[in-house]
Amino acid sequence: MRVRLKGDVFCTLFLVIVLCTLLYTSLRPTQKISPPKPKKSVISLQTKKPKTFLESEDSVNEVKVLSDAYNAQEAIEEVKPSTSMVTAPPFDFQQYLRNKDYRNFTLLINQPNKCNKPSNESFLLIAVKSIVEDFDRRESVRKTWGREGVINGARVRRVFLLGTPRNKTAISMWESLMQQESHYYKDILLWDFLDTFFNLTLKEIHFLSWAEKYCSNVKFIFKGDADVFVNVENLIHFLQTQDPSGDLFVGDIINNAKPIRSKKSKYFIPETMYGLGMYPAYAGGGGFLMSGVTMKKLSDSCNEVELFPIDDVFLGMCLQRINLTPVLHSGFKTFGIPKPSAAPNLQTFDPCFYRDLMVVHSLKAAEIWLMWNLLHSQQPPCSQRQRIKKPFHWKRKKAKLPVKAVTS
Repeated sequence: MRVRLKGDVFCTLFLVIVLCTLLYTSLRPTQKISPPKPKKSVISLQTKKPKTFLESEDSVNEVKVLSDAYNAQEAIEEVKPSTSMVTAPPFDFQQYLRNKDYRNFTLLINQPNKCNKPSNESFLLIAVKSIVEDFDRRESVRKTWGREGVINGARVRRVFLLGTPRNKTAISMWESLMQQESHYYKDILLWDFLDTFFNLTLKEIHFLSWAEKYCSNVKFIFKGDADVFVNVENLIHFLQTQDPSGDLFVGDIINNAKPIRSKKSKYFIPETMYGLGMYPAYAGGGGFLMSGVTMKKLSDSCNEVELFPIDDVFLGMCLQRINLTPVLHSGFKTFGIPKPSAAPNLQTFDPCFYRDLMVVHSLKAAEIWLMWNLLHSQQPPCSQRQRIKKPFHWKRKKAKLPVKAVTS
């Protein structure tokens, strides 16, 4: 009996040990697998929340200001770098050709009374191309050469031309800031197309349409960039000798410019888009003058000319459409002032020299402030005798090859 009991006890202990081992091995993997499950769910929730937040924020902005066509263009361009290793072209011509006939965008911020108050007399309207981010440049223009008021007996008015920013998330509350700036200065014109280099043509046609509708009584218009220095007194003196009832288009005119066919260039234009070998004469976009009569003719002709991605050339096509030849003026330096080899001692940043110019391109905001203060100080840096009687004529080298197109 003792032998049997001992055998039964051993068998029972053996079976208990086996069962415990089986239970242990069966429970062990469940303990390993089960804890990660809640972790994975927590991680997925954390990554989804910011994504939905950004998507909802973008969708609100798009509903407010952007058209569907340009939202699609922006989405396609953002996906391209991540899906392809090939270098993206400087311009999506296929997308451009699909949307080139869409040229009517909503005016989000308007100044309908710009040319009516305080009186109906408007001698010169200054229109400056700008972007939302460049508040400091707009402020520099407002406080220097772009001041509104009566200058040498002529009423001067000012507007800034803007589109919606491409990177909306980089500028928080940009719409509210633009509304506040417009309310304070009353000089902002904002359309709902994306403010990109190749959309400057849209800015051109929309401004002309706006000027024809709201500033039809203006005698002359100066249109330029925010990084130019303008001697407004010289502009007014020149315009007071012109007939406001006739055509006028004056600037730094480029003739015999050929389309650039190199794909590496910012201004690359394929032959399928422009098959001719030469551009019509056009003005450098840094700044040019035109009469109110010419403005109205250009506004009408631009509706009959296909949109072209380079705004300077496009305006030259519109001038060609109305059979108007732009006039070259030596006071317009829309490509800056290089130091000439014929006068190596000439200081290109000399206020005495700037006195006799009209428009100089590619200046920093601080340089514009400095030059303005020097020219309008109580003790001018140069006397009347020292002033240059005639502007220095920059001789362009005669090249055997045709001149390539260069724009501002």
